[in-house]
Amino acid sequence: MITIKEANFVKSAEKMDQVLDEDSIEVAFIGRSNVGKSSIINALTNRKGLAKSSSTPGKTRLINFFDIVFKKGDEDYGARLVDLPGFGYARVSKSMKHEWQKTLTKFIKERESIKLFVHLVDSRHPELEIDKEVSAYLHEICSVEQKIVVIFTKADKLKQKDVSALKKIYPNCLMVSSSKGKGIQKAIDLIFDALFGETNLD
Repeated sequence: MITIKEANFVKSAEKMDQVLDEDSIEVAFIGRSNVGKSSIINALTNRKGLAKSSSTPGKTRLINFFDIVFKKGDEDYGARLVDLPGFGYARVSKSMKHEWQKTLTKFIKERESIKLFVHLVDSRHPELEIDKEVSAYLHEICSVEQKIVVIFTKADKLKQKDVSALKKIYPNCLMVSSSKGKGIQKAIDLIFDALFGETNLD
């Protein structure tokens, strides 16, 4: 079984000149405000309060870095989680919102150490236009060395008919519930495999 045995907050950055050096392979979490980014990071690392969410959706404008260590058997694998600001809902001026988005776009586009983008989508609202736009943008800018996975959050809030409907649209979708722990181990396995799978495990 693959686990995340260590997880530590490193720093927050508001501007590009404040971000960490690209000295570790990274997993970037991107999603709409209130999608549950902080909750899933805490669930994946089994550390309550590691990633802190804002009480006001869309207000958090920081890029947060967390160093983690995966354990598989007797081997340890270091990586970094990057919690990106949520998009949408921001209750700020248009000029400030533009600055956030410009920084975020620049970071995503230029950060070569990001090997995996985890696009988090609220399972209750899987077809929002803003998520489609983000997905299209990620596929447009991703290099051949980068991968994208979609994880549907808040699965515990779905009725069975909603689960069935989602699976019809996305047959192999991964649905997680941070509060119930559903799908968390699968998400860890998926992220680990995307970072270290195949050739890296020889």
